[in-house]
Amino acid sequence: MKDTIISLLDEALTTLKQQGELPQDIAPTIKVDATKDKAHGDYATNLALMLAKPAGKKPRDLAEALVAALPASSAVDKTEIAGPGFINFFATTDAAAQIIPAVLDAGDTFGRSLIGKGQKVQVEFVSANPTGPLHVGHGRGAAIGDSLCRLLEAIGYDVTREFYYNDAGAQINNLAASVQARAKGLGPDDESWPEDGYRGDYIVDVANSYLAGDTVHADDRHVTAKGDSDDLNAIREFAVAYLRREQDLDLKAFGVEFDVYFLESSLYEDGKVEATIERLIEGGHTYEHDSALWLRTTDFGDDKDRVMRKSDGDYTYFLPDVAYHLDKWQRGFKTVINEQGADHHSTVTRVRAGLQALETGIPQGWPDYVLHQMVLVTRSGVEVKLSKRAGSYVTLRDLIDEVGRDATRYFLVARRADSQLTFDIDLARSQSNDNPVYYIQYAHARVCSMLRKAEAEGLDFDRAHAIDHLAQLDADQEKALMNRLARFPEVVEHAAVSREPQQIAQYLQDLAADFHTCYNAVKVMVDDSDLRNARLALGLATRQVLRNGLNLLGVSAPEEM
Repeated sequence: MKDTIISLLDEALTTLKQQGELPQDIAPTIKVDATKDKAHGDYATNLALMLAKPAGKKPRDLAEALVAALPASSAVDKTEIAGPGFINFFATTDAAAQIIPAVLDAGDTFGRSLIGKGQKVQVEFVSANPTGPLHVGHGRGAAIGDSLCRLLEAIGYDVTREFYYNDAGAQINNLAASVQARAKGLGPDDESWPEDGYRGDYIVDVANSYLAGDTVHADDRHVTAKGDSDDLNAIREFAVAYLRREQDLDLKAFGVEFDVYFLESSLYEDGKVEATIERLIEGGHTYEHDSALWLRTTDFGDDKDRVMRKSDGDYTYFLPDVAYHLDKWQRGFKTVINEQGADHHSTVTRVRAGLQALETGIPQGWPDYVLHQMVLVTRSGVEVKLSKRAGSYVTLRDLIDEVGRDATRYFLVARRADSQLTFDIDLARSQSNDNPVYYIQYAHARVCSMLRKAEAEGLDFDRAHAIDHLAQLDADQEKALMNRLARFPEVVEHAAVSREPQQIAQYLQDLAADFHTCYNAVKVMVDDSDLRNARLALGLATRQVLRNGLNLLGVSAPEEM
């Protein structure tokens, strides 16, 4: 319907140009939006306001001229001019109802497109240090990142999901020392406990597994424990593999999988960190100060220069990050999106600056970032701070065990990434209309129940019969529901391009609300078979779009609740 209105307005512009009412060189991008208040029609455009100045006319006068020049269309019932010059369009029932066969014909592909043209996109997300269980912040990154990948695939991109393991550096050394202390029978209260050691109960599990000589499998690698509590290197290798496996199991329970697991240690093993620093030195962008090697990142927009190699010879995290992103570029990813916590904000500018200093042709502003804010978990209105297993934070597994995968995924993706999120465990567990994921899933299950009832009563659904009688769907609630269904492809595209999967969550809430309102307002199981079949078809189309939308968020669409 939206495309139809844009086409009609384009024809009206051509007519006004031919009549000399508009300059010939005017070529606006016609914008048509769905209205929020149905009293103002189904769709509206501000075209007259946009063109008033270049046309030398008052907006309302131009709106009247545009309406007069609109060609006749069976899709538009009437038009109205509102305010200073907005044009409101009221769709005919027949036109609105055509979305039903469109949805039913497309099935699981409704809402998908080929806008991406198969272009490669890499999305890096979660990327947790392998030093402990995934916390709820990692869960938000997983929900947002995976939903974003699903959205990009839905509009035709070739997406690679990547997890970057920081398996080198001080935190890994602290992990190894902590496991070694536990393996020697020490606890966090002992005087010899590592100063920055990890205190969670999971460290005991790692130590016991190491002493037992277990073999753990992490991705495509396996590590067998030596059982020697004095061999710190062996403990380090085993502990990293053990916790990588644990994180992977948590992510699988969350419905998230990756195509590539990239290890920071490989950048050192393959010489890529050294090659990167040599290239930066050769480019003349470095200098020595206080026995440390610095990069002039201020030449590329940073607020201060950054240390790459410390005075003790160790590298800062900044340098391997630059080497890692150079590797991404060399693998052919011209579009890269990093979904990370807001604490990575300071790394955005410095990584981009480092890449510019390499002078490899990488464009400014590459890679892209989606940064999410913190998550506050509450129960009975009180913040939940600790997990016994982790010792210091709420884990992703805690939430999954408490409220289930569906509610966890939905709640973690339902708000803009850059807004702080309060995860209310009581609300997520509740089976009420106040719980948005329950409300949406119940709409899907309600359609399924409706169809089962029809079958039980011997009222078989006749699709061809239904399509021939869609004009009978003339109730305001039915029309509102059909118009909502028609917006789904546009919402999918906009959510993917703007990288805001929460738009899908909000759309599904609105769609569920329209369906429940319609269900309560009009009776489906009427004696009139024409009307009954038409309403069942509307229900089927709604069920399909609900399922398609929930799938984009990694949430199931149950048939019974």
